[in-house]
Parts: sequence; C-alpha cells; structure tokens
Amino acid sequence: MSDNGKQQGPENGGNNPWMKSLLIWVGILAALALFVTLFDTRTAQPTGNAIPYSTFLDKVQSGDVKDVNIAVGSGVITGSTSEGKFRTNNPGDPKLVETLRGKGVVINARPEDSPSIWQYILVQSLPFLLFLGIAFFVLRQMQKNSGSGAMGFGKSRARLLTQKEGKVTFDDVAGIDEAREELQEIVEFLKDPSKFARLGGKIPKGALLVGSPGTGKTLLARAIAGEAGVPFFTISGSDFVEMFVGVGASRVRDMFEQAKKSAPCIVFIDEIDAVGRSRGAGLGNQNDEREQTLNQLLVEMDGFEANEGIIIVAATNRPDVLDPALLRPGRFDRQVQVPRPDIEGRVKILQVHMKKVPIAPDVDARVIARGTPGFSGADLANLVNEAALLAARRGKRLVAAQEFDDARDKVLMGAERRSMVMTDDEKRMTAYHEAGHALVFAHEPTADPIHKATIIPRGFALGMVQPLPERDSYSYHRDKMHADIAVAFGGRVAEELIFGYDKVSSGASNDIMQATRLARAMVTKWGLSDNLGPLDFSESEDSFTGYSVARSKPMSDETARLIDAEVKAFVEKGLNRARQILGDHTDQLHTIALALLEYETLTGEEIKKLIAGETLDRGDPTGTPGMPAVGGTSIPKTRKLKDPFGNPAPQGA
Repeated sequence: MSDNGKQQGPENGGNNPWMKSLLIWVGILAALALFVTLFDTRTAQPTGNAIPYSTFLDKVQSGDVKDVNIAVGSGVITGSTSEGKFRTNNPGDPKLVETLRGKGVVINARPEDSPSIWQYILVQSLPFLLFLGIAFFVLRQMQKNSGSGAMGFGKSRARLLTQKEGKVTFDDVAGIDEAREELQEIVEFLKDPSKFARLGGKIPKGALLVGSPGTGKTLLARAIAGEAGVPFFTISGSDFVEMFVGVGASRVRDMFEQAKKSAPCIVFIDEIDAVGRSRGAGLGNQNDEREQTLNQLLVEMDGFEANEGIIIVAATNRPDVLDPALLRPGRFDRQVQVPRPDIEGRVKILQVHMKKVPIAPDVDARVIARGTPGFSGADLANLVNEAALLAARRGKRLVAAQEFDDARDKVLMGAERRSMVMTDDEKRMTAYHEAGHALVFAHEPTADPIHKATIIPRGFALGMVQPLPERDSYSYHRDKMHADIAVAFGGRVAEELIFGYDKVSSGASNDIMQATRLARAMVTKWGLSDNLGPLDFSESEDSFTGYSVARSKPMSDETARLIDAEVKAFVEKGLNRARQILGDHTDQLHTIALALLEYETLTGEEIKKLIAGETLDRGDPTGTPGMPAVGGTSIPKTRKLKDPFGNPAPQGA
C-alpha cells in the first residue's frame, strides 16, 4: 500500500486526541502555577536568618548591628551584622527606635509590599477560573463524542449519508419486487416531480416499511439513498429518547430543522417502534418522555407548518404497536409490505449473493431455494456465507452443492455432532425412527418430496428427514394437513412396530408437539371439524400487542371438551394412517433403516430406489459417508444389507 493510502493515526503521525487532551491539561496547570507564583505575595519571605527578638536586642546592645530595615505595618525587621543578614519580628516595642538611635544604628523604614486590587482579584478568582476551565473542557469533550454542541443534548443525531459510504442501488435489491416498485416511484417523483404534478399528483409525505426481521427494509432505504440523488438523513428510533426530560422532542425539532435546510430530502427512521408506540398502551407507569417525543414527531410530520419536500421513510417489524395517529395518511401515506421472499424471490436473492463467491457448476439456485422455504433475505445471505466458509475449511477452490446442503443443515439444525457417542441400540432406534418418517413421506400422495434423510446428530436432533417442496404453498388443503400429521407420527410408530410398545423412546417429543399444534389449528382456527363447524376458537398469537393483554376467546366448558376431543380424533387419525403404511411396508422400513445405519445419509432419489427394490450405485466405494466428492452423492457405494439385528453392527455410523 502506498503512503497516500495509509490512515493517519497515532502510530503514523496523525493527530492523537489523547495527546492533545494531555497537552491541554498540562497547559492549564502550568498557567495556574505561573499565576500563583507571580501574584501571590504571601509566598515571598524576607531574606536572612530568623532570630528571636531578644537576641536582636542583645546584638544591638553589643553594637554588632550596623543597620536595620523596618517594614511599616508588618513590623518585620531586617538588617546585617558581622555574621551576616538577619530578620526578626517587632512585638510592638515603643522604645525600639530610641534604643537603635542610642547605639548609632542606621534606621531605614519602608512601606509594606501589598498587591494591587487587580492582582488581589486575580489571585482570589483563580479557583473559580480553574473550575470554569475544567467544566468547559468536559463539555467540549462531550460535544465531540455526541456530535452536538456544548449543552447540545437536544441536538438531532441524524446522520447525512454521502455517496462514499457504500452506494447501494435498486439493482442490489432482489426478491421483493412490489416493495421496490413502490419506493422507486418516490425516487422518480424526487427526480422529476412534473411527471406527476401535471395530473394533480402530490408527493407522498411518508412511507412505512413493514416486514419481518431480515427481509430487507434497511437495504431498501439504503437503495433509496443511492438512487434519489437528494440529501438522505438516517437515524434510529432509539436515538430520540434519553434520560433527560424534553431531549427527545428537542431532537425531533432539530432534525426537521436540518431537513428543511436541505429540502428536498429524505429522512429515514429505523426501528420507529422505539419512539412511535401507541400512547397509553401497556401496563404500569407510562413513559411520558417517549410520548412527548411522539407528539412532537406527529406535529412535525403533519402539523400547522408544512414540511414541503421532506419525505419520511421508516421501518418497523412491529406495526401492531404503533400509534394510530402515526399511521394515518398525511404522515405515512403508504405502508409498504416487505414480506419474506417466495421461491422466485429466493432464487433472485441467491443469485445476487452468489455473484460474490466462486460457484461450482453443480450448484442450482432453484434447488437451494426449494429447500429454504421461509428464509428471509438475511437468512439466504448467511447461508451463502456459511457455504463459502465450509468450502474454505475443506480446502476447495469452488463452493459446491454439497457445501450449500451442509450449510443449510447447519443453519436449520446446528453443527454436526460427529463426536457424539451413541450406543448401537440408540443408532438403530434413530435409524428406524427417521426411516419411519421417510416411508410415510413416500407413501402419502399429498406429502412433499423428500430431499434427504440423515442420522447424523445436529444441534439437539439425533436425525432428520428434510422435505423439498416443489413450490411455495400459501394455502393448505385438508388432505395435506392429515398427511403431515401422519408423517409426524411415522417415527414413533416405527419405534413401536420394530422395538415393541415398551421400547418407544422420547425422540418423538417434537413430532408430537408439531402434530398437536397442527390438529388444534385445524379445529380452532381453520374450521375443519365437522362437529364444531366453521367457528374460530383460536387464541391470539401475540401475548402483548401494545394495546391489551391477550386473552383466549370465551367458550363454554362443553365446547372446550369438544375441541379437545376433536384434536385427539385428528391426531388418532394420523397415527392410525402411519400404522397402516408402516405395517403394510415393513420390509421397506427395514431396507431404509439399514441403509441409514450403513451410510448415515440418504437422498430422496436413493430412498425411492430402495423402496422400488433397486440397489444404490455410487461409483465411489471408498467415499467417506457424508463427505462426497463434487458431483457425487453423500453415500458411498451400497453393500449387502444385513439382518436388522444381526452382528456385526452395520458400518458407517
């Protein structure tokens, strides 16, 4: 790197703020010492050896004293003898002058040295001046740290973004096309207002970005800043509120004053729910300071004074807690929904992030998108990064499909726990459990296709079967829900069928929870119970929405018992369906379970082959389970399957 590219800092000759502060303090102390030395006359003492007054009289009587100097007022006597100079204090002896004249001593009288009135004032005011200097210095330091002037707690902390700070455009935003189009219209209005004004259109005063965490709300705001070509102020909702009363409202006023000077401009408030919560909501004491800040924000956004040319863009993932006055047209004219991307959106987002890493030819963004339903933009960016880190850890030059598959498993379930010690019985139990899930998946017509099944422990799970939906589903049918309940019980039924009723393990706890939740939602939320009919008995999902404490819907005890009975009936139906499938295809259950014991991981296609009675041909008999070469599968070449409980134990676990 050239010298011009080096940052100026304390180690290479730049300004050192700590050294500067030290020099300021040294200067203050030196000036104080100088003033004390120059003007404090109390520190000046007469020269000569101090002697008692009686000794002085003895020397006068002996004729040893030649001359004296008497200070009028203080009574200090100085003089010289054959032994040198001396000094003493006159106790007020009225005969002193007569005695000195009688011995022929030369007498000199001089007035007492006293400071002038200005010197006196200066010396007396030194402590006060020192206190003022320290206070001024502390306030200056606070000014530098907070970005506002002295006593500037009420100054806005809004930061003006420049083009140098990583310009982002709408080309960098993918997967949320509708939200991008709405915000592009605001940018076009700023660039060419006549296009809309000729038809009577007015520029929107504000846009509220609403969406789950990680969906790209802040990224959209940065894209607006990069595209608009006007000043862009950014601030967080929490920056308005401090411990001092009135600071928040003052900062709101100051922010809009800055924005007015730079109009037309855009002001972006991130996490506006920190300051825009509904007034009077919640329990306990109310936050009057936050409410004052919100009131001032409401006035500035749409009060008596018009703020022409100032567009407010805010982001939140809790629109339910915002004050209704903040959401009305005239303040936030638009609420732009930023949802989690669908499969097409995930493909586009993956393609954007994959441009930054070297990708192997076997990577298909659509396959990855199918396996990541519900992932947000931030989740997908993290997935690509995890895959790149895995490839680097394995010493590869390209990021292959295997790295993306392993990265998805790590994000969803946690890191592999290959060091986990499991007994042979536990391995068999896990293999048959996952084989039961996979077999019910395969024989339920409405269930999603299988992506893979594995018995490699990850996180808190001993194994898993991952589906690979063909597309995103926005509504679910009754038969699909019953199939999902049956799939959830496939593992438990397999354990009971193979190992016996008394050997059923606790591994199905999460499956039971998922099946029960789905069955209860079918009965209470979606009206799929014939006995109850299309009625809503669901509870609020949010325990606290900002308005009131959530409560369950009122119902009679008889209705509650009927709901419980219907939920149990739906669960029993799925349980019996799983028993029917596994009872009819027990041989396939053994085949899949033993393959899992041998190879640890099976793909969906390989499970289909095993069910069809085919053998697995990997083409790489020396491959390591779970770590295939690029372009291969995750299982080595199959070997002859052993008896379910034969010895030796199946290899590969």
